[in-house]
Amino acid sequence: MRLKFSSKLNNFKKRIAELSIYKLFGNLSYDVGIDLGTANTLVWVKGRGIVIREPSVVARHKKSKEVLAIGLTAKKMLGKAPAILEIIRPLRNGVIADFDATASMLSHYIKKVHESNSVIPKIPKPRVVIGIPSGVTEVERRAVADAAILSGAREAHLIEEPMAAAIGAGLDVQSPEGNFIVDIGGGTSEMAAISLGGVVTGRSIRVAGDEMNEAIVNYVRLKYSLLLGEPTAEEAKISIGSAYTTKEEKYFVARGRDLETGLPKSIKLTSTEVREALSPIINEIVKNIVSTLEETPPELVSDIIVKGIVLAGGGSQIPGIEQVVFDATKISTFIADDAISCVVLGCGKVLEDKSLLEKLTSIRR
Repeated sequence: MRLKFSSKLNNFKKRIAELSIYKLFGNLSYDVGIDLGTANTLVWVKGRGIVIREPSVVARHKKSKEVLAIGLTAKKMLGKAPAILEIIRPLRNGVIADFDATASMLSHYIKKVHESNSVIPKIPKPRVVIGIPSGVTEVERRAVADAAILSGAREAHLIEEPMAAAIGAGLDVQSPEGNFIVDIGGGTSEMAAISLGGVVTGRSIRVAGDEMNEAIVNYVRLKYSLLLGEPTAEEAKISIGSAYTTKEEKYFVARGRDLETGLPKSIKLTSTEVREALSPIINEIVKNIVSTLEETPPELVSDIIVKGIVLAGGGSQIPGIEQVVFDATKISTFIADDAISCVVLGCGKVLEDKSLLEKLTSIRR
């Protein structure tokens, strides 16, 4: 009888010890913020910062649907895989295009975070905050939340990307003074006037980094009869792309297939040519920024004139884009610090502030 009681007591002590460990380390280690982007997925872990920054690409077997690679390894296979494999980007225009691939990708990253912190026994399921485009439908919202729950989250909180980007950029979104944020991502561009913890006026357009890559591909095909792959077009955009006239002319050697002969061919692209290809896409984004400002209440506009327009997202890294926005709006325009990470940093800040989490996010368990 005494042995039985002693055994129960030891089990009770062990359970108390485990609960203490969870209380001390569980939330610090496993609550995660995710920027589920069309081009890249970033994962922020409470207490550790950004731990994963990988392309949103999945490689899997066509027939069995077995996932073979995720992230950078899968991206290296784009345009090179044999017929038995499919290399897919599970998100298009900021929303889920392939649910199973998205769930596999999320599950992979959540498990990756857990494996790197295996000192804590019986790993608890994390709370997850995910940034989503403001223009998505309720069905698309549910698909993102369901994918997160299926991937091992105990709670999935959804926050609109312009709000997350504004928080990540260090703007005081809860003050009555107006802030204006533009987040140019891979699949969508978001622009919003924010005040008192909400979006007063905003737009979400499916014109962003992917369309820029496509514009370069189309430009080179029409001008040189050369077919480029999307990775090559993206490399050209990053290497020599610009939105405003630069003093120094830059060059990029683009290699592809000659459409007339079918043989390999190389050409030397100039920064002027790439700027000409990108111009219609950038003008479309700027036109929507102007339209959003026109719809903004005058009192908020007066605040925005003083504070300026803040640019975030990968598209804001194109040299000269802030000058183009300034020329169109006559409002000072700045690029946020660590602009590419603003959305995921905002998700992380929301996770750390319980009242902000409840106020700004919708939840699904």
